[in-house]
Amino acid sequence: MFDLETIVRPNVWKMKAYASARDEFKGTASVYLDANENNLGSLAGDNYNRYPDPHQKALKSKIATIKGVRPSQIFLGNGSDEAIDLLFRMVCRPGQDRMLHLPPTYGMYEVSANLNDVQLDAVQLTPDFQLPVAEVLRNVKNTTKIIFICSPNNPTGNSIKSESIEAILDNFDGLVVVDEAYIDFSDAPSWTTRLADFPNLVVLQTFSKAWGMAGLRLGMAFASEKIIALLDKIKPPYNINEATQELALKALDLDEQLKYMVEEIVQERQMLEAALPTLAIVEKVYPSDANFLLVKVKDANRLYSYLLDKGIVTRNRSSVPGCENCLRVSVGTTEENQQLYQAISEFNL
Repeated sequence: MFDLETIVRPNVWKMKAYASARDEFKGTASVYLDANENNLGSLAGDNYNRYPDPHQKALKSKIATIKGVRPSQIFLGNGSDEAIDLLFRMVCRPGQDRMLHLPPTYGMYEVSANLNDVQLDAVQLTPDFQLPVAEVLRNVKNTTKIIFICSPNNPTGNSIKSESIEAILDNFDGLVVVDEAYIDFSDAPSWTTRLADFPNLVVLQTFSKAWGMAGLRLGMAFASEKIIALLDKIKPPYNINEATQELALKALDLDEQLKYMVEEIVQERQMLEAALPTLAIVEKVYPSDANFLLVKVKDANRLYSYLLDKGIVTRNRSSVPGCENCLRVSVGTTEENQQLYQAISEFNL
């Protein structure tokens, strides 16, 4: 049975979060002399001489309305990578605890595990890139604290079956992190709708993909209020800068436009899914619920280099187990996709 107090590191329970004078002060002041800011202003523009809201209250409130959760169930990070790193710091004792992930998958789970000196266990996805539930549960140790499940998965593009994820949530006493970076391109419901059902569930999302805000570095984690409170406790005090908060608030007012952008990307993805298999070098295009395609070809290394020479950058995933001779291709504009297709059609095997 999941018990948050048991899996969180004892030092995290005991520590006190950094608090500024503005955490202690409630209300509005006319003179701020507490934070050693430059009161003359900022060379970068208005407001940037002041530290940003460390709790991102306005931003969380607007996200909560759109996502159908409470602000207290939202953690905002400097990209989803910050949330991944903090989850390790929250529950994994360096040199003692373990995590489990499911390759081929997003590489930052492994990077963060290594950085935090957490033992890495891997269970390969099935040939159709699904979750082998029984094998995962067999590989859980007493010191396994986190299981990462990417759905839709990167680099394969497919969604993991919901019944498989639910089986892990029901039978694992640690944190189950479902990374939904690409959920906006999928018809599957978000696991944020199941937070009340699973106290060990953490859902990651991002503004980097569908929202088109990769340059702003803003990631989201959704979980129980207790888990979010712990993440807020251990994060750097001002981890989301003022410019990112301002621009994200403006973008959230345009959430209706997001639907049209997603529809266009999905249409272009479907066109590529249909067109690429007609090319001689392409052996298979895997089904995708994301904004990219995993494409198996006859000679990925040669094709990758050839495309680079043409000024077209893709991602060579050939060295990743399960993705031999595969390129991961992001869905571009209509013109970019046509350029990609034309270049591959002219490649000599």
